[in-house]
Amino acid sequence: MNIHATPQRTAAETALIDAFGERLSLLPGDGDVMVKRDNAIEALKVGLPTKRVEAWHYTDLRRLLSSVPAYDETARPRAVAPVFEGSAVLPMLNGASVKKLPSIEGVTVQSLADKLIDGSFAPALDLDRADDAIGAVNAAFVADGYFVDIAAGTQLAAPLELQNVQGGGQAHVRFPVRVGAGAKATLVERQTGDGENAFVSSVSQLTLDEGAEVLWVIVQDQPESMTQLSQFKAEIGKDAKLTLFIMNAGGKLVREEILVNTKGEGAVFTLRGVNLLAADSHTDVTMVLDHSVPNTSSTEVIRNVVTGNAHGVFQGRINVAQYAQKTDARMACNTLLLSDDGEFSTKPELEIFADDVQCGHGATVTEINRNHLFYLMARGIDEKTARGLLVKAFLAEVIEELEDEPVVDALEVLLDNWFQTHG
Repeated sequence: MNIHATPQRTAAETALIDAFGERLSLLPGDGDVMVKRDNAIEALKVGLPTKRVEAWHYTDLRRLLSSVPAYDETARPRAVAPVFEGSAVLPMLNGASVKKLPSIEGVTVQSLADKLIDGSFAPALDLDRADDAIGAVNAAFVADGYFVDIAAGTQLAAPLELQNVQGGGQAHVRFPVRVGAGAKATLVERQTGDGENAFVSSVSQLTLDEGAEVLWVIVQDQPESMTQLSQFKAEIGKDAKLTLFIMNAGGKLVREEILVNTKGEGAVFTLRGVNLLAADSHTDVTMVLDHSVPNTSSTEVIRNVVTGNAHGVFQGRINVAQYAQKTDARMACNTLLLSDDGEFSTKPELEIFADDVQCGHGATVTEINRNHLFYLMARGIDEKTARGLLVKAFLAEVIEELEDEPVVDALEVLLDNWFQTHG
């Protein structure tokens, strides 16, 4: 007779299950939503993913998530200025929306809590896969967010910033966004706060209709003691273009999942990422891109700077369906190690079932070129400044490629601030 012992739950797993029981009566939702929440917590009861799960091989969540804080009802996060001056701001403060919101022509904003209460958002709480730990945590606990609808043909004059500002304890939010046909917009997703040892989950769901164009910028600069679990999901319609830029510059344990589907012919997806890793942080960016129809294209370039004892991960998987002929997909991950103790793990994958495609991937890991450093120092530049110039040059290509001067300038300020602290 074989006896299979059930693994003892970790402190974090126990805390999540107990918190659900304590919060259930406070969470908004009709019967359908509550069924989805129950399904999510049952998935978590199976256990958090370990390195034995392929998608989590480099981020053993069960080991790395050592604890989960209790909700802090007294937390009052401070307001933060937008990343880009002049942006309209939709702030979430420790998981709660605010009543007074900016009025933007062509844009409709609704509280996600209302859509949970009437049950219309229930289908969106389904989990993507068996190991969808981030989706399960968020589906179980999310209480609010903003549902944003940008009308067809609208061209936003200024960026729209979706802020998730935490002040401690736990915060769980969602940002579903639909961009109508022919609309054009810049959206910023800001993940920040001042609460120490906080636990945050966030899911963004973007739908681009035919011919829409969106620049979506994610800036994550959380305190170095907190955990951030995030997903960005997108469906790109016919002749639509999505440029996604990610900057990770904080957090102790960070996992950012990017799940994109090119669903219409002529769809274009561009990903550019900058991961700035310091101290003993662990940051994982995992992407799954599905090319589902013919004549779509994508490029992904990730640049990483690692110092201290930090560990970074980039997993990029591109799936090309048999029907998706004429796909053009290219992916690269480049890492600059600034310390002997830093690590970065890269796992690029291509799964191609079509035979008329152009696909490729590459990865590099390097250190600062000593000859370049000597050249600058020989001209009177101190070592820290010289190293900063070389790091900035390494990252400049992916930032300046955005071709939007105010956006580029703001991101370079964030880069300079990070290097002043960690360079």
